Amino acid sequence: MKGLNVGCKAFGLLLIAVFSASCTNNPHPEGAAKENALFETFSERSPRYLDPTASYSNPESKFTFQIYETLYNFHYFKRPYALQPRLAQALPEPKYLDKAGQPLPSNAPAELIAESVYDIKIIPGVKFAPHPALAVDEKGAYRYHAMKAGELGERRSPLAFEHQGTRELVAEDFVYAMKRQATTRIEAPIFGIFSEYVIGLKEYAKLIKTEDEKLRKGAKADEKDKPFLDFRKYPLDGAVAIDKYTVRYRIKGKYPQWRYWLTLPFTSPIAWEADAFYAQPGMNDNGLSLSNWPVGTGPYMLTVYDRDRLHVMERNPNYRGMPFPCEGMPEDIQAGLLADCGKKMPFIDKIYSKNEKEPLPREAKFLQGYYDTPEMERPDTGNEFLVYQQDNAETAKLYKERGFKLPRIVDISNWYLGFNWMDPVVGKGDTPEQQLRNKKLRQALSIAIDWEEGYSKVFPKKSGEAAHGPIPGGVFGSRHGTLDGHNPNTHKIVDGKIVRRSIDEAKKLLVEAGYPGGRDAKTGKPLVLNYDYQRQPTAELKAELDWMVKQFAKI
Repeated sequence: MKGLNVGCKAFGLLLIAVFSASCTNNPHPEGAAKENALFETFSERSPRYLDPTASYSNPESKFTFQIYETLYNFHYFKRPYALQPRLAQALPEPKYLDKAGQPLPSNAPAELIAESVYDIKIIPGVKFAPHPALAVDEKGAYRYHAMKAGELGERRSPLAFEHQGTRELVAEDFVYAMKRQATTRIEAPIFGIFSEYVIGLKEYAKLIKTEDEKLRKGAKADEKDKPFLDFRKYPLDGAVAIDKYTVRYRIKGKYPQWRYWLTLPFTSPIAWEADAFYAQPGMNDNGLSLSNWPVGTGPYMLTVYDRDRLHVMERNPNYRGMPFPCEGMPEDIQAGLLADCGKKMPFIDKIYSKNEKEPLPREAKFLQGYYDTPEMERPDTGNEFLVYQQDNAETAKLYKERGFKLPRIVDISNWYLGFNWMDPVVGKGDTPEQQLRNKKLRQALSIAIDWEEGYSKVFPKKSGEAAHGPIPGGVFGSRHGTLDGHNPNTHKIVDGKIVRRSIDEAKKLLVEAGYPGGRDAKTGKPLVLNYDYQRQPTAELKAELDWMVKQFAKI
């Protein structure tokens, strides 16, 4: 009877008396409600990669940003968003060098700058979370770095090892992480970008590929157990440790975006010992890897990994703690959001992340109080509850009684429709004439797709504001919400307001592009465009796809 929620009444009064305590839809372990914990959900599969080199997906971020730390992060309350040190002691300005390696002033023209050098000092005394990879014996030797085949047994969690260890974070851990971007063992989605800017990384990848082939010579292509690929052996010019607590990044040219990469887990430190530990025989078969069991210095560590069911993060006992912010915007102060100024974080001991495959049970359990937030990494889920509140007086009353707050903010993300630049019809085009035609076709389509209608009226649960540029509101340089920041290709100003251009204007552009009425002016054949959607077209999403097709059909 445990967990049954339907059919209990049918068993009669006697069975109700006996089993009523078990007739519950409480998704949590017994006694969990008494813990100092946060409860939330994930809606699809477990995170694919918790390895920071490979982790790229938004659902993974709620784990990686709690388990790992970065050199910099963003102040939680300041707007526009402002960088601040996290593992770094400060935010040093880069030093600029010319082609001859000579220093340049900070205001030197970008075309003269051949290299930007970032020397960043890290905080001493930071410790990694407990992990068997870092456990040493009385002589200082690693206890679990020379395990033999079969010795692992049935252990499927780092917590199953008797001894747990730690060590101090050093600059070499950041160097190791950057070198690891050149790995041949897992996906490294940011390597392509980093290799264009980190000096020597592109060549380093060729070296690593060669060395890895030597290591794996004679092994089967699909062999799961691979020998440890030790990046410490191979120096990288673009990332070096100047001393124990100073890491140096050498970046090609002037690239001010580099400091923002230092806020993301791709550049978070990695202990080489973890790489070596997980490279041992049998680890892969037992689900032991950085992708499942990360090792970081952040406020939490993963303690439960029950694939596609439950993940639990618990307070890292070695975490030094961070003070709650004391600065914020005026409205934050008025709302009392800075009342915890200076208190040491984190405030909670555990984070439960439970799989809820369907939206209705997730919403129902949230309303019943079983979850503190539906999905921690998705602030837009509040739109659904806002719609319910506006549609029903009883629901609005319930929300008020339970203290629900649904403030509207502009999230720092954009949803967009992109055009394949290589496509001969909507892409760049091979000739000046074709380029102009394709441009007008893209503009016509951009006018026809009425984001204001679709994601404010038709799909209010996914409502948002139409973006007029790639930089979201709240980010430095954004002109979101201003008249001079509107997109003149799709909108115009009428009576002091920004309005979408008319379908007639879109049709005129379509004619100029050579497709009057949606047909090729020369051949008379209908214009056919392929629309690729990023998710499984479930019944729930089919309405959105149908709406998008109708937008194209307007012209």
